Amino acid sequence: MGMQGNRLRAEDKPAASLSPRVRGALRVAAVAGLLALALHIAHGQFGVGGRALNDFVKDWIYDGIIVGAAISCLVRGWLVPDGRAAWLVLGAGLTLDATGEIYYTLAFGNAANPPTPSLADLFYLLYYPCVYVGLGLLVRQRLQRLSAATWLDGVIGATTSASVVAARLFDTIARDAVHGSPAAIATNLAYPIGDLVLLGIVIGAFALAGWRPGRAWLLLGLGLGLSAIADTAYVYANANNTYVVGDMLDSLWLASALAIGFAAWQPAPPRRPARDDSRRLLLIPGTFALVSLAVLIYGGFHHVSAEGLALAGASILAVIARAAWTFAENGRLLVRLREDSVTDSLTGLGNRRRMMGELERALDAGPDSPEAVLVMFDLDGFKLYNDAFGHLAGDTLLAHFGRRLTAAVGGAGAAYRPGGDEFCVLLHDVDHADLHVAAALAALSAEGEGFSITASHGRVAIPRETATPTQALRVADDRMYAHKGGRRGAAREQTHNVLLRLMRERQPDLHEHVRKVGRLAEMVARRMGVDEAMLADVRQAAELHDIGKAAIPESILDKPGPLSPDEWTFMRRHTILGERILAAAPALITVAGLVRSSHERWDGSGYPDGMAGESIPLGARIVAVCDAFDAMTTKRSYTRPKTPEQAIAELCRVSGAQFDPQVVETFVAAWAEMSFEPASSDRREELTRL
Repeated sequence: MGMQGNRLRAEDKPAASLSPRVRGALRVAAVAGLLALALHIAHGQFGVGGRALNDFVKDWIYDGIIVGAAISCLVRGWLVPDGRAAWLVLGAGLTLDATGEIYYTLAFGNAANPPTPSLADLFYLLYYPCVYVGLGLLVRQRLQRLSAATWLDGVIGATTSASVVAARLFDTIARDAVHGSPAAIATNLAYPIGDLVLLGIVIGAFALAGWRPGRAWLLLGLGLGLSAIADTAYVYANANNTYVVGDMLDSLWLASALAIGFAAWQPAPPRRPARDDSRRLLLIPGTFALVSLAVLIYGGFHHVSAEGLALAGASILAVIARAAWTFAENGRLLVRLREDSVTDSLTGLGNRRRMMGELERALDAGPDSPEAVLVMFDLDGFKLYNDAFGHLAGDTLLAHFGRRLTAAVGGAGAAYRPGGDEFCVLLHDVDHADLHVAAALAALSAEGEGFSITASHGRVAIPRETATPTQALRVADDRMYAHKGGRRGAAREQTHNVLLRLMRERQPDLHEHVRKVGRLAEMVARRMGVDEAMLADVRQAAELHDIGKAAIPESILDKPGPLSPDEWTFMRRHTILGERILAAAPALITVAGLVRSSHERWDGSGYPDGMAGESIPLGARIVAVCDAFDAMTTKRSYTRPKTPEQAIAELCRVSGAQFDPQVVETFVAAWAEMSFEPASSDRREELTRL
């Protein structure tokens, strides 16, 4: 993490990775460059230093600033890996430009009519391709992905800016450039064309950057833009014989070089994908369109170069293409949004909204329309899978079920996921509905080590059995849960009976004990007002609370005397063993939790988790009281049984410490009612069983 952080800081701030001595030298060079530029401006505009400094300022100060800017870019590329190629190429371009300036100074000095072309022109013109390539490398480095809209913005900016310059200046520049030899004409035309391209690329690069250049790009764009403007202004002034050596145009070239040299050491903006900002979707292209339109309108009343008009027309066409692309992209976005609003993001199936819409269309078709079948599925065992393996695994399994369900239904209908672990299918192939339902049930089933998932289902015929989508869902839901309850209840009862049979074979006395505890627990739970589902859990937990003792050696279970500490430790594991045995059957998972907590104590001194008070499940608190009562009143090999009255007295004595006071109070009241009130035949039968 530390190494990565250092690397990132070095990339964002190139100077941060350098030694203090190098950073100090950069600061000195920057100050020297600014002072040299100030001297050049002061001398050229205000005559500071007089003629004594004329050659020094106009030649060597001028050349020195450009050489310094070239060295700045080259050193940046050499010392800092990030963006190395771009800055080396930009430095090479400035080096060629500086070479041309030095050659011009040495070869021609202040000659009034230097030859065209010369070797200096070759160096000057090679500056342009280097800058084009370097700027392109920086754009590619910063932007991870360029959309069509981003490219169009760049084209619009480039053509518009070029059209403005060409409209007013190109004719004058070209008129002056066509005099002389073919080589001279080509050289003279190369400068304005190169500057137009450079200015267009700079503005286009800003457009590609989303008009958020950052400090480095702002300085770089400023430098390159000033260079293009100064070159164009020079060619125009030279054509009109108004250029003066050492005037403000020369200072613009120097400011351009310094800005590029400073840009090399500024913090680079973060890499990011090019993105469209909705606030600028129309503002910036619209502004460029208005500028291009103004050029065209101006050309209707005044003479404008054909090149300027052509560039303005190209810009308008690019704006139209940009608007068309934006319109098409928004249309695609609306389609995606509409599709996403009716699609389940996890499985790719239709969601509840799509299902309701298609149900409405199926019902609105009228009684003469082909019949359809709505089938609702609910996964059994998925919650256990989710709890055991985590929500990420659960989501992956749901997505897998979605793909399998789509394949199982095929062209016979459509599959949906209304939510949670529910799936639905709307079948139009009614004649083979049974086959499709069977295939869907197989698709929504999975089995592996430690889990088993199946599906319950309910179906309804449309429109024969229902008139509205809501009614169709309610009928299918009722039938699904009726199927789920019957199947789950049967599986649960079968598992329960198998375990009780195991206990009877293992220890007949223990089997009788848990049967009694089950009846007592059901009696107390009813008086405490628990619902039917929990009532079944409490009864089965009471009957199976000692199932873990099947894994305890008989030498410990049947030991006539007290158990040793090690034996007690072994014995107290029976609740955990019982939970593991029961949890293997998904239908008994809630019962397993009650069994684990059946020996916790109200004051927190029980086992295995040391739970206390109402944090202990109510069903487990009921089982604990009933188990203790039956244990005290049952004959054991190591102790005499207590009478019911003695056992109740003991329960009351430890109420609030070992047992829940409310459960004890309810048990005592229920026992008193069964024992002393006039008993009906049903009550006498209950007492006899107890």
